[in-house]
Amino acid sequence: MTGSGNESDGPDTGAGKRDGQSGPDGQSPLDDAAGDESRSSVDVETSISDSSLDDVVLDDVEEDGDLDEASRGLFDDLLSGAPIFENKEVLRPSYTPRELPHRQEQINNMATILVSALRGDTPSNILIYGKTGTGKTASAKFVSEELETTSQKYEVPCEVQYINCEVTDTQYRVLAQLANKFIEQNRSVIDDRIAELEDLRERAEDDPSALASADGSALETGVSVGSGPGIDEIETVDELDARIEDLDDDREEFEEVPMTGWPTDRVYNSFFEAVDYHERVVVIMLDEIDKLVEKSGDDTLYNLSRMNSELDNSRVSIMGISNDLKFTDFLDPRVKSSLGEEEIVFPPYDANQLRDILQHRANDAFEEGALSDDVIPLCAAFAAQEHGDARRALDLLRTAGELAERGQTERVEEDHVRRAQEKIELDRVVEVVRTLPTQSKLVLFAIILLEKNGVHNINTGEVYNIYKRLCEEIDADTLTQRRVTDLISELDMLGIVNAVVVSKGRYGRTKEISLSVPIDETEAVLLSDSRLGDIEDVQPFVQARFDN
Repeated sequence: MTGSGNESDGPDTGAGKRDGQSGPDGQSPLDDAAGDESRSSVDVETSISDSSLDDVVLDDVEEDGDLDEASRGLFDDLLSGAPIFENKEVLRPSYTPRELPHRQEQINNMATILVSALRGDTPSNILIYGKTGTGKTASAKFVSEELETTSQKYEVPCEVQYINCEVTDTQYRVLAQLANKFIEQNRSVIDDRIAELEDLRERAEDDPSALASADGSALETGVSVGSGPGIDEIETVDELDARIEDLDDDREEFEEVPMTGWPTDRVYNSFFEAVDYHERVVVIMLDEIDKLVEKSGDDTLYNLSRMNSELDNSRVSIMGISNDLKFTDFLDPRVKSSLGEEEIVFPPYDANQLRDILQHRANDAFEEGALSDDVIPLCAAFAAQEHGDARRALDLLRTAGELAERGQTERVEEDHVRRAQEKIELDRVVEVVRTLPTQSKLVLFAIILLEKNGVHNINTGEVYNIYKRLCEEIDADTLTQRRVTDLISELDMLGIVNAVVVSKGRYGRTKEISLSVPIDETEAVLLSDSRLGDIEDVQPFVQARFDN
């Protein structure tokens, strides 16, 4: 550090310029004296600040080892163990495997129906049924990917559009989403065609014979685009320019559909024009199709199933996937007849089939030797108890692996599977309880209060007495005892309580009620509700049971 006092030279622990010393620009002491007083205070602050900065830097250097050690310890300790997973995504429901064990028959049936799309014909509409976790969506997506891959191989314009009707559950949203997908594709096709025509135009200017010898096969975009003349019908550069201009106009006319705000018939017209812009066969896959019918009726299905009679260039087929085998009972007979041309049922998996599925996925998901021998059979057995749900089995295996990973153990053991089963069940219970209506929460809270105070074989009258006091406390409407009995039956159906009707002889019959879920966790979920959380002292309500 120099002694010039220039702040730009670096931190200075001195007091600034000394009296009588010339400044850097040759200023005299008299010229500089006027600013000495004001500058001195700044220099002192700078000196203090610079000294403090030096101290901080020195402290940082001294403590650098401690900081590095703390930083390393935060995540490095967690990464120190041998990894259990090789590719965890293989165990998630969104993953589509290249092989689906025990579903080859259903896959072949779908392929046999859809192969007509590769010949340029309209495939029959398909309805796929099966309970949750039976491989419906995974199989349909697998067949769809194979269909699109093969169509590219043989240069046949064929595509599949997937829509989850649990999310996109109204006619407007379904049509808008489809319209926007096709509009985006059409713009891309137009851009490619314009680029090819402009390239042809440049070659035609240099060599007029290039235009005369051109035909549709010379273009990479081998499909018929728009309503104008084909390339083999264009004879002059002026006609070529006009064709490019027409394509530009077509592109501008495709207006993206907003997700709200348009009349439904306008949305349908946009979808219709977009899908029919060029030659292609389209398979529209509607997953959870029963949710769409439940929310919006069958108008969407009616329009989609009947539109082929009006299309000129394209053909549309529908593939519906549903957990509900009876949802077609509520459809218009005309829709039902056209929609259900082909039906494929996916039966539940048994324990042995689930074991094969888990083993197949585990080979890609886990490191070699990361699973003990009894993990996969136990996961399969748990899932087979619940109508053969492969999705549940995969979730169980993934959660068991995550628990083992967090515990920094080298292998996934049977204990991890049992803990994962408890965790998944608790998560399900928490979600069900959290979404209960307020009245059902009050009834459940009354049952919990009785059990926490050692009451066994709880009857409906005891629950109702405490329920009434809770309603008074939070100023809620009090239902009749018959309605509360119905709410208890609903909680029984959800698996939250166990309600058994017992006979009391000449005193009639009553329900004996007990909890089927963890009491502390369930109570915590109930108290997270703002209304129930206002109840401060619950003991008087429980005492009311004995008073009555």
